[in-house]
Amino acid sequence: MLYTILKAVHIIFMVSYFAGIFYLVRLFVYYKDTDEFEENKKQVLREQYVFMARRLWNIITVPAGVIMLVTGVALIILNFGLMKTPWFHLKLTFLIGLAAYHYWCWKKVLQIKNLDGNILPIANLKLRQSNEIATFILFLIVFTVILKSMVIIFWWQLIVGFIVLVALIMMTVKLVNKKSK
Repeated sequence: MLYTILKAVHIIFMVSYFAGIFYLVRLFVYYKDTDEFEENKKQVLREQYVFMARRLWNIITVPAGVIMLVTGVALIILNFGLMKTPWFHLKLTFLIGLAAYHYWCWKKVLQIKNLDGNILPIANLKLRQSNEIATFILFLIVFTVILKSMVIIFWWQLIVGFIVLVALIMMTVKLVNKKSK
């Protein structure tokens, strides 16, 4: 029963964590969108976006990530047999990618607090596309967990499907960005 409760808590905080990460990078996009605004408007909006990003990071994203991590480690301890399964190794690999993305987001949160116009030197389109990285990681993790042993058998179909998904999402972001201009 403890394992099932921990798994439920883990999933709930995984959803909360990803919601925070999704919205955080969206706030970076909104911040970047102010580059062309008049100085007064830019300053007011940037202060608000920084306020929102820091609160989102400190009140939702990081606490949810910590609880997700703690419950995940507890689940591994309670079922150490997971460490012997190839699908779980793949999931852990994707989680390392998520940790790298989390670190990138954290650095951006620290950078924008200075309200410096050059703090997000990334092109607007690239920033919008980087907003989808968490989506890709989420897809990889969920499909790996749900498909488990089939991931090893059908790995090439999954890779091709994932590449097609990434291409479609990136093209959609590019098209939407062109239409909004």
